[in-house]
Amino acid sequence: MRFPRLLRASSEDLAAEATTSHATLREPGRHFCIVTTASLPWMTGTSVNPLLRAAYLAHRGETSCRVTLVVPWLPLCDQKLVHPNAIFENPEQQKEHVRGWLSGRVDFDPSFDIRFYPGRYAIDKGSIVPVGDVTECVPDEDADVAILEEPEHLTWFHHGMRWSDKFRHVVGIIHTNYLEYARREKDGERKEALLRGVNRTVTRAHCHKVIKLSDAVQDFARSVTVNVHGVSPHFIEVGRKIALAAEERSRRGEESSSNSSFTKGGYFIGKVVWAKGYLELLDRVKEYNETAAQKDKLVMDVFGNGDDFQEVKAASERERLALTFHGQADHASETTVGYKFFINPSLSDVVATTTAEALAMGKFVVCARHPSNEFFSTFANCRTYANSDEFAECVREVLHGEPEPISPDDLHRLTWQAATERFLDAAEPDAKKKLSLRQKLFETLSDWFAASCHNMFTASEAMRCLAGGGAGTLLTPDDADFACWEPDLWQGGIADRKEDQR
Repeated sequence: MRFPRLLRASSEDLAAEATTSHATLREPGRHFCIVTTASLPWMTGTSVNPLLRAAYLAHRGETSCRVTLVVPWLPLCDQKLVHPNAIFENPEQQKEHVRGWLSGRVDFDPSFDIRFYPGRYAIDKGSIVPVGDVTECVPDEDADVAILEEPEHLTWFHHGMRWSDKFRHVVGIIHTNYLEYARREKDGERKEALLRGVNRTVTRAHCHKVIKLSDAVQDFARSVTVNVHGVSPHFIEVGRKIALAAEERSRRGEESSSNSSFTKGGYFIGKVVWAKGYLELLDRVKEYNETAAQKDKLVMDVFGNGDDFQEVKAASERERLALTFHGQADHASETTVGYKFFINPSLSDVVATTTAEALAMGKFVVCARHPSNEFFSTFANCRTYANSDEFAECVREVLHGEPEPISPDDLHRLTWQAATERFLDAAEPDAKKKLSLRQKLFETLSDWFAASCHNMFTASEAMRCLAGGGAGTLLTPDDADFACWEPDLWQGGIADRKEDQR
């Protein structure tokens, strides 16, 4: 049996870790493997942000490193659910699509590899579950630094070698507030408590370091809080042009509102599921317009598709809210450029990419005073609120005022170049704590024991199905390139429910 071999924690392993854990991530020759839970053409944060991280990490000029992006490959039956307008017969076709999309978003030729691991779209969760041991997708000679985008998600049902046993250094980046989603479901408090413990266990077992994008998420062992995301150059360029136009108007002595770059009012863009801020959006708009003067009424356009689109739209129409739903749109398209302010009332985000993009384009942003928005609150055009009265005050200000031209320093903070440097600083191995031999042994054995128990649990197909891991996800498909892989339709577990998530 391979279980004892995979999870051994020998004195030789510990000695090797001690000699390598202090090597800086900036030294030449490092190999970064970025593993994530989604891939284009699914336009979601865990497909876009890791892709851009890979591109900019590989493009750092002063040092040479290798970068590999590891993304899920979905069988045909799941592709039809996730991205029905772009179906791929094999991973090479999807790889070409990913590179084609990226070439239109960056101003350089990215040089990194793309590998695939098999995944299944879990209909009940609205996310992708890995199939088999994903560590096997990376050759041993390439196992240097692993960046696990959503480490808890990647390892909920992981069975096999610990990531921290295979790689010299493993960094987890927490993207999603899964506790908030669990809390909104039926039996939410119990699910939240269980998930909190599972998340802590699997991340501690597999990661040497955890980066939380904000303090909106739970605590994790060995964690720091840093926003290590940026925005595409397109948004930076829009903001720069608007700032230059405002500067030119100022030189001509024109008023700030004269010939403004913004010809429309407010908007929101995001995946249309209740948990992504739509319940809060409807509540805030309703409360505000009930008391607002006619000249201050809030009228907004909403962009996005999702499982709850029809339900959210129907709820808005029942309340006669001044919201117009336009369906899916690319935030980088001309559709959204002319809007003056972006309202994002979501309390489930960790860090909202769309909020960063709106700020980069020089717009006002109105968002909740919440840990997920702490980074954004430092920007001049961001307005935050803690209650209905403050929300109304923010809305009146952005309705009748003009955003300040975004400064070069603030624009730079939003770039992926700056985000990459923040990541490298945050991801560095921690200095070894001065612990006694007994303390070190206890910590090592605790991590090993937790990983061993979890590995035993996930070895059972029955337990995996019961917990929602899906049938047939224990072993990697035999087909080498996954092109002929035809799994059964997805079946969720007893804890998976789509209802009552508002």
